[in-house]
Parts: sequence; structure tokens; C-alpha cells
Amino acid sequence: MNCWEFFCRIRRSVWFVFFDTYIGRLTQILLLDKRKGAMTVAKVYVFDHPLIQHKLTYIRDKHTGTKEFRELVDEVATLMAFEITRDMTLEDITIETPVSETKSKVLSGKKLGIIPILRAGIGMVDGVLKLIPAAKVGHIGLYRDPETLLPVEYYVKLPSDVEEREFIVVDPMLATGGSAIAAIHSLKSRGAKHIKFMCLIAAPEGVAAVEQAHPDVDIYIAALDEKLNEHGYIVPGLGDAGDRLFGTK
Repeated sequence: MNCWEFFCRIRRSVWFVFFDTYIGRLTQILLLDKRKGAMTVAKVYVFDHPLIQHKLTYIRDKHTGTKEFRELVDEVATLMAFEITRDMTLEDITIETPVSETKSKVLSGKKLGIIPILRAGIGMVDGVLKLIPAAKVGHIGLYRDPETLLPVEYYVKLPSDVEEREFIVVDPMLATGGSAIAAIHSLKSRGAKHIKFMCLIAAPEGVAAVEQAHPDVDIYIAALDEKLNEHGYIVPGLGDAGDRLFGTK
């Protein structure tokens, strides 16, 4: 399924909204799903900021070496996190400047947690932490069962206050959606109620799968690619993100 087929397929049941923000142009897709008599809204944000797209070009390039690849993934994660956190809650406090007393704003509400899906998701963590250094980091490890092809959870380590945090699950690629769906389910089963998913590149098939499984989770994407090939790789994609991040094959 290519991007055009994906949009044509869902156009009958979704509402498209296009708008500009200070981080650049975003395409917001509001996916409406009626369940249990209520309407659940999942939002998919596709970034079009020039810096993100410029860096993504070199991330995709097969000639980009491991060091530069890591640095670029880190930089794009920071740029994306800037927009993803725009809805964080603020409260007024009173402070004293060197000149006078004044009211100003600080963050309040739920604290943030970052959850990389092992192993490639690790490459995006530092980029988010540069923006929010106080965020806690958990880890979810998954592998694909060779017989069922379903994701199997082999490692989970989360902050102790899961129910009190808003989580950003990070993984460079959203291909079939299996790992993202399993990681989000793992968080929810442990009490998490506020979750966002962030990736660099997604296939339409993966977006549709996550939306169907978790319609309450917003999805943030640097680029929505054409399709999956017969091997489950995103086309044109960037290859195996984990191998390129860690210099393995």
C-alpha cells in the first residue's frame, strides 16, 4: 500500500486538517473511531520543517557513516520533541528579577517519561533529554518470534510512578506497527494512561495498525513513506536503523 492508497482508503472515515506552527508545517490527520458509543480521536502529525527534512535526507543516504547517522538521529529527535511537548501544562508563579517582582510560568502537571523500544529507540533518547533533561527513561525490549512473527517482550524497566507520567515511546521506524503496538500495550497494562508515539519514518500500514490498536495514542512522524516491501522494510526508508546506529549487520 502506498501513501496515496492509504489516504484514499481512510479518507472516507477521517477528517484532514492542515495547519502551520512555529516548528514548521504539520499535517494533522484526525482519525475518528466510534467505540463503545463514544468517539475516540487519534491524531497523526507529519512534520515538514525544513531542518528536519534536510537532516532526514542524510539519515536516509546509504553513504552516511555511523557517527554522522547517530548525530543526525539525535538532532531530529530534539527538533521533533520541541513540537511534541507544546501541550505541556504551565502554571503561574511569582519571581523576582534584578529589577522587580513579576509573574512568570513554569511547567506543571504530569511529568514526562521517555520509553525507547530496544534497540534502535535508544538512538533517539538523548535528543529528547537535551530538551527535557529531568525526564525519566524506561526501556522496553521486543523481538519477533520466528514462527508467529509476533513481537515477544523480553525486557521491561519503567519508572516506579507509571500512572503519574505522560510517556513518549520512541523508535526510529514504524513499519508493520507490531513493536509499537506491543510497547504501548505493555505501558497501558502497567497503568500508563497518557502516551504518545514518535518515529522518524513510517509506512502507511504501520500507522493504520497502531491507530486501530490504540486510537487514543497520538503519532508523530518526520516522514510518511510509500509502502512496505515484501521483506517488511519501509520503502524508500533508511534501511535497518539499529544496524546503522550501532555499526552492526
